[in-house]
Amino acid sequence: MTQNTAETQTAFTVPEEVQSAVNAMADDARAASRVLATAHRSRKDRALHRIAEAIDSHRETILRSNAQDVERGREKGLAENLLDRLSLDHERIDGLISALQSLAAQTDPVGQVIDGQTLPNGLRVEQLRVPLGVVGAIYEARPNVTVDIAGLAIKSGNAAMLRGGSAASKTNTTLVGIIRDAMYGAGFPVDSVQSVDEFGRDGANALMQARGRVDVLIPRGGHNLIQSVVNNARVPVIETGEGNVHVYLDSTAEAKTATPLVVNSKIHRPSACNSAETLLIREGAPAAREVLAGLLKENVRLHVDERAAELAGGYSERVVAAEPGDWEAESLALEMSVKVVDSLEAALDHIQRYSTGHTEAVITNDLRVADEFVARVDSAAVMVNASTRFTDGGELGLGAEVGISTQKLHARGPMGMAQLTSTQWVVRGEGQIRG
Repeated sequence: MTQNTAETQTAFTVPEEVQSAVNAMADDARAASRVLATAHRSRKDRALHRIAEAIDSHRETILRSNAQDVERGREKGLAENLLDRLSLDHERIDGLISALQSLAAQTDPVGQVIDGQTLPNGLRVEQLRVPLGVVGAIYEARPNVTVDIAGLAIKSGNAAMLRGGSAASKTNTTLVGIIRDAMYGAGFPVDSVQSVDEFGRDGANALMQARGRVDVLIPRGGHNLIQSVVNNARVPVIETGEGNVHVYLDSTAEAKTATPLVVNSKIHRPSACNSAETLLIREGAPAAREVLAGLLKENVRLHVDERAAELAGGYSERVVAAEPGDWEAESLALEMSVKVVDSLEAALDHIQRYSTGHTEAVITNDLRVADEFVARVDSAAVMVNASTRFTDGGELGLGAEVGISTQKLHARGPMGMAQLTSTQWVVRGEGQIRG
């Protein structure tokens, strides 16, 4: 967890009235968090089901709000990948409902005993999971995150303070209102979930400065948003990362397996951070031509080195020469960089140089190659013969995710309920004193 000191210089000044308002909201969230922290699992699960039912019954209202956000985004020239993240439809609303139901079915992490022992002096020691308290999140153009974070916070006994960005303002206002009403109906404080969107960017900045009131802040979005939070927040930050995701195609990989894997990693949802951005091909890999043909068939534009250009059938409108910046770019679109490497060692060197530490994948039939790849790649998730799109809390059995952490303190990889808890040592004795 990135801990910024009180002396950190900030790049902005928050209006006093906004900071006071956000501080007051955080104090209300703190009070709500105390109720959530001691709530029995059954109460929290009922609240999640009530939220799911409310979203289902208000889906037309949600879709109308979302349509206004999407239309406004188009008028302002919002990039296609951001428009995709912003957009909701019935299928995606079904996904939100399913995620909440899945969270309700998950084991409650609060109170779990992580470790325990009886010491020689008779003291009984336990390390328990406890809620973090007040969890803040700053994100952009992703209304699904509003529901995911609220649901995860509730189940893990935390209050949530959200800043969802201006692009999704109408959708998020509708969703937060539905969630708050459902929480009230379930017997919880409405301030268990709050939004600072009404204050715009000042609200986000105030959230970053609410040290001592907000326990942790999680940014989700592009490079600029994440770095702004990391560099300016006085609240502890869990840094989620960009996804310059690599796939290494080994010489032993078969085309029938490799082609759908690479294509799925790229096109399943190009705007997602776990979408593959770079394909590294081992020299002589027999599956290479078919894999590249599969990408081109799906209208992926390839940025290639000279050897990859030959495998792709030569330069064309959709096969262009790679530029130095392509290897470090997160396109979040139907664009992919392709390079031919002479060895696994060369592939690992490339990944070490350009990876953002999110997800890397290897496609191989050689167990030794797979094991070496896993051992030497320093990323939050490593896939062996599986799509990079599986780096997702829901897909990995967490129910949903707050984000994907690429740092190494407190949490790494998809962050579910357990990652929204800290630990507490409980020591039970019978009058023992230290000698």
